[in-house]
Amino acid sequence: MTQPPDAMTYGRYLSLDTLLSSQHPISDRHDEMLFVIIHQTKELWLKQILFELEEVFELVRTDALVPAYKGLARVSRIQAVMTLSWDILATMTPADYTRFRDVLGKSSGFQSAQFRQVEFLLGLKDAAHLKFQAEGSPERTAMEAALLGPSLWDEANRAAARAGLPIPTDALERDWAQPYAPSEGVEIAWATVYRDTERWWELYQLAEKLVDLDDALASWRHKHVLTVERVIGGKPGTGGTAGVAYLQTTLAKRAFPELWSLRTRL
Repeated sequence: MTQPPDAMTYGRYLSLDTLLSSQHPISDRHDEMLFVIIHQTKELWLKQILFELEEVFELVRTDALVPAYKGLARVSRIQAVMTLSWDILATMTPADYTRFRDVLGKSSGFQSAQFRQVEFLLGLKDAAHLKFQAEGSPERTAMEAALLGPSLWDEANRAAARAGLPIPTDALERDWAQPYAPSEGVEIAWATVYRDTERWWELYQLAEKLVDLDDALASWRHKHVLTVERVIGGKPGTGGTAGVAYLQTTLAKRAFPELWSLRTRL
């Protein structure tokens, strides 16, 4: 039931009774509370990123590119805040973490459904990640929708084609669930935008906002690797991954690859 305005309080509006009672450290170690809050906060920011991307997709699909810039800029800034949070986690020493690491069991950030959903929406698709979510669960359903639909880069290429750029047909009509393969034809088309920015101003600004996203994601991954190496060294991750060794393999990933490679062509 909606509360009358004069009955609304700060705590009620933000559901603070629920929010602040959602931290349940299992051990009696001081640093576990920080570990819980850092990761819960990241999930809240991922929720906001998904909320922004939903609107961005709709705007790009309808060729409303200028209004889409705001959401893309907001996502980049959220990514920057998430990257800074690794510095807070890095105040936890290896000795601190070792004292409660066993309570994590097989849980791992590797299993974050929202992070994988963001990756899928950006075009970094890997169906193998579905196995970490239960069949029929809301998390798996959301991931499957992101996997099976066009990515943000796919939508940007479709918008570019509608605007008159010669985007190859095989980049516009493909199996969206498959990982995106860089295309020389796509690179050449977007290089046209960069060679005549005045003519293609809206697409040019869209491209640079997408590069901002990729840049921020790469920074987040790099800081993640450094923080994990600082805290656990070369030990395996709690979810059964190779830890730092696995994370290092993600550093070269780019969601919008031709926007990086075209720079060499200019």
